[in-house]
This record gives sequence, C-alpha cells and structure tokens, in this order.
Amino acid sequence: MAVIDEKWPDRAEWAGKIYSSGWREPEGGIRQVIEPPAGGAPVDIGVASPADVARAGARAAEAAGEWAAAGPSDRVEVLLRAYDALRERAGTFRGWIVRESAGVPAKGDYEISAALAQLRHAVGLASLPRGEVLEPQVPGGTSLAWRVPLGVVGVVNPWNAPLLFAMRALAPALALGNAVLLKPDPLTPVSGGVLLARLFEDAGLPDGLLHVLPGGAETGQAVAADPNVAMVVFTGSTEAGRAVARVAGEGLKRVVLELGGKNSLIVLDDADVEAAALAGAVSSFGYGGQACVAAGRHLVHADLAGAYTDALVGHARAMRLGDPAEEGVSLGPVVSERQVTRIERIVDESVAAGARVLTGGRRDGLFYPPTVLDHVDRAMPVFTEEIFGPVAPVTPFRSEAEAVEIANDTAYGLTAAVHSGSAPRAVAVAERLRTGMVHINDVSAKDAANAPFGGMGVSGNGSRIGGTASLEQFTQWRWMTAPGPA
Repeated sequence: MAVIDEKWPDRAEWAGKIYSSGWREPEGGIRQVIEPPAGGAPVDIGVASPADVARAGARAAEAAGEWAAAGPSDRVEVLLRAYDALRERAGTFRGWIVRESAGVPAKGDYEISAALAQLRHAVGLASLPRGEVLEPQVPGGTSLAWRVPLGVVGVVNPWNAPLLFAMRALAPALALGNAVLLKPDPLTPVSGGVLLARLFEDAGLPDGLLHVLPGGAETGQAVAADPNVAMVVFTGSTEAGRAVARVAGEGLKRVVLELGGKNSLIVLDDADVEAAALAGAVSSFGYGGQACVAAGRHLVHADLAGAYTDALVGHARAMRLGDPAEEGVSLGPVVSERQVTRIERIVDESVAAGARVLTGGRRDGLFYPPTVLDHVDRAMPVFTEEIFGPVAPVTPFRSEAEAVEIANDTAYGLTAAVHSGSAPRAVAVAERLRTGMVHINDVSAKDAANAPFGGMGVSGNGSRIGGTASLEQFTQWRWMTAPGPA
C-alpha cells in the first residue's frame, strides 16, 4: 500500500519553499498543486523565479569546484548513505508517487528499485579510470588526457517517472563531481523534487551541490539559460525539448534530450501469440501507457492478427481501474484533464476515420480504460501521434520487409520489440529498425542503470545516459603536456 510518513519530510519545513542552500522563501511565490483523485490534500509548492535560479546557479558553481576536488571516496560515501536512506524511506516515496502521478503502488516500487540501481551504478562510476597516458610528441615529454567534471548540470524533470528520471541524472552527475540544479515537473514537485532534496540532505551532501527549483516553463528556461549551467538534461515531449535545446544552444551548452516515442511491437508469424500479447499489454497499458517507451503500434503478421487481438482484448478487460491506492487496482486515472482529453481526441478521430474499437474507447472523468483498436491504417492519428495513454492500435503486415518499413515510418526512434520463435530471425529484423533501443521477445518498455538509454530521430539528440555513457556525458576531456628534461 501507499503510506506517507507526514513527519518526513516535515511539511512545515518545505511547504511553499524551494531548496537552495537550505529551505528558503522563493521570489517566484507559491503555487497550489491540485492532485489527481489518488488521495491527499492540495500542496503548496514554492516557485523558483529566474532570480532564484541565478542565485542557485552561482552557489552551485562555487560548490562544484570543492566537490570536484574531493576524493572519489567522499562522493561514494554520500551516495551510499543516500542509497540506505532511500531504502528506509521507500514507503514515503511510494506514497507520494501514487498521490502525485496516480501510478499504482507497484509503479512506485519499480521507480524506487530503479533509483536504487542508479545509485549503485553511480558508486561504480566514481572509481572508473578517468584518463589516458598518450604518446608524447617530443622524446621524454609527457602527454596526458583525463576527464574532468562539467561543473553545474541542469536537470528538467518529467512527471511520469519523477523519481527515476531525476535519479538517472542526479546520481551520476554527483558521482562524477558535478553540482545539480533540479527543476521538477509542476505535477510532481514532491516525489520528483522535495523528497530528493531531503534525501541527500540526510545523506550529508555538502551545501550548494543540489538545488531543487520547482516551477513551470519559465523556471525551466531559466535553468537552461543560466550561464553557470554547463549541461542540460531534459526528459519530456519533443516540442518542449526543442524549446529547451534552443535556449541551451545560445550558451553552447551540452544538451541531453530524452523525448517522445512512437514505438512498435512487432509480432512475426512464428511468434508465441500468448506471450507476445502479454508483452503487448504490459507495453501499452502499464501505468496507463504514460511512458515514452510504451508501445504505440502493434504490428502483427496478418495470419496471427485475429488470435493476437483476442488475447490482447482479454488482458485489457482483466485490468481494473480505480483509486491506485486501493488493493487490486491495475490502473489509476490519467494524470490530468489535458492528457485524458488528448487521448480521447486521438482515439475518436481515428474511429471516425475507420478504426474499430474492440474494447475500451470511452473515458470516465480522468479514467481512460485499456483500449484495443484494429482496422488501423497509417493515416490515422492513433498511428502517427504519440498517445501517452492506454491504447493499443493493431496494424497487420504480410512480410518482414513490410513490418520494418511500417515500424520505421515515423520521425521518432526510441525503442521497439520484436517477437519470433527464432531469435536469429528476430535479431535480423531488430537490426533494421531505426531505434536507439530494441528488445527481443520482451516488452518495449525497459530500463537498466548499466545500459545507455536514449533514442534516434525526434526521440532525442543521439545522447545517452546510463552505463559508461554517463561518464562521457557528465565529464569533459582535458589534455596536458610537459616537455622532457632539457
């Protein structure tokens, strides 16, 4: 169950404030967050103004120099204490994730587990070799190259996985000697911001290294534009990512963009239909489809399409909607009125164009049921647009070449899954897909701390976070030479 410890963190300490060298009153005022129907009262959140961001950036730059000079063991000790504190406070993190994002408790548990994995992996990053001894250009000389921290990293976080996405940038950035300005999404300022500030405060992170700056687009733009910020990590929609990249580009900053997806789950004619349909249901309906890695297209060989859709409908109808804090509920409400209206519009326009609803398809307030559509062609909104809801559009194909061509018919390129009774055959299809990630006989929605996560096309800018890619992203090279003896 989702139970919040109201004594940690003490609401009187953080309500209406920002975290920047302690909890302080913001110049941007206070915003009341109205939560989805998942329990709990409205929350007063401090809003960071551009002036607040500027002060935080200056302090972070000062603190980053001292942090970079500290030994790796000092940084590791903080991360290990944060790991222990997160395990101890897991119930509160779970409760706030349910309360703010309307995910079921199991989704909160997944985020906590994944965040712990990010902390564990970051501990290893801190001790990786940082440099190379190069061949000198003059006899007896010295030529060295090594990686140094960037300084200050700005993180603009989404609402759909607030803890995981924040920690995916925060843990490696701190481990490698950087300071962080974290801007949580307005819908999830506690689970994606306040709790993390308190967690690292308890872990003994030195003052000035983490600033939590809630707010809307203006705050995010200020973080991206701040002259002390050397790198911006943004996770969200492609449209918003372009705006962040434009601002950051003016300062020639490094930018990591993890954006949307229109991901295909491909079922070849020799696939295990039941296993593929289960993976398809998890990929499209898990957490209401509100994930960039959700399956937005089910491409099924025509010979299996009937059996596949029957099985997919069965999984959809077995899922129970309701208050996510209740036992046995599979899906909670969609996160906002704006988002459920978008899902409704995409489905209704596609049905008007000829798609057929096999189950679901009608909202009830903020609740949208798992929905399966067939007769989906490539001109329909449900085929072309990222849905970000529990909708599974099914489109048949006749050959592997056609399946690949349909899957690649999008500007997105985040992830995909291929199902086949022959692993070599599935791999051969997977290698032809224009995606940053692909999974064989599995779901489309996967994440691992030791893997480079990211997409191609308008799903990202080719950058990656995770594994040794984090070492590349959160540091930069320095080269030093010295002449040999005279």
